[in-house]
Amino acid sequence: MSRYTGPKFKLSRRLGISLSGTGKELKRNFAPGQHGPNQRKKVSGYGLQLAEKQKLRHMYGVNEKQFRNLFDKASKLKGISGENFMFLLESRLDNLVYRLAFANSRPGARQLVAHGHVTVNGKKVDIASYQVLPGDVIGLRERSRSMKSIKEAMEGRHHLPSYIEFNETAMEGKYVRLPERGELSSDIDEKQIVEFYSR
Repeated sequence: MSRYTGPKFKLSRRLGISLSGTGKELKRNFAPGQHGPNQRKKVSGYGLQLAEKQKLRHMYGVNEKQFRNLFDKASKLKGISGENFMFLLESRLDNLVYRLAFANSRPGARQLVAHGHVTVNGKKVDIASYQVLPGDVIGLRERSRSMKSIKEAMEGRHHLPSYIEFNETAMEGKYVRLPERGELSSDIDEKQIVEFYSR
């Protein structure tokens, strides 16, 4: 399945989660469409599991094949599969570029990476799905630091996760450690996703 390119606000309302992180999409807190406010649909167990999977997949902007491959990788690691899966998603380069506020959104961060503006440990990396390891340093290429879009995104930054350190002078961030489950979205029930893939 290819990446979703339709209207993001409708998708956010259907899934009941803010995909942009701003919460603007959920001012109308019901599904889109003529009968949105009055839907009384009973959802099956499979439907709940699928909804949780779609929430997480669209939140990180990952296509179905990548998502499944990453889940398979997480299930082979020691620890709780669902939490490991979320840690791997959080460790993607495009996500950490977004967390560092080099871009206003994950799609924007993915574009920055794809266009070669981002470095990891001083070397250019243009693969959005690149798995960043604790201790790695994420920066911007010299010629990219003066870009207007990056400056505007950084000025609008409200929060920096505690598992990332940012050096304002060098304009680079260090991925200090893997996040803890409590530091990630509480809107996701990863156990449902594990059950979905364990069918």
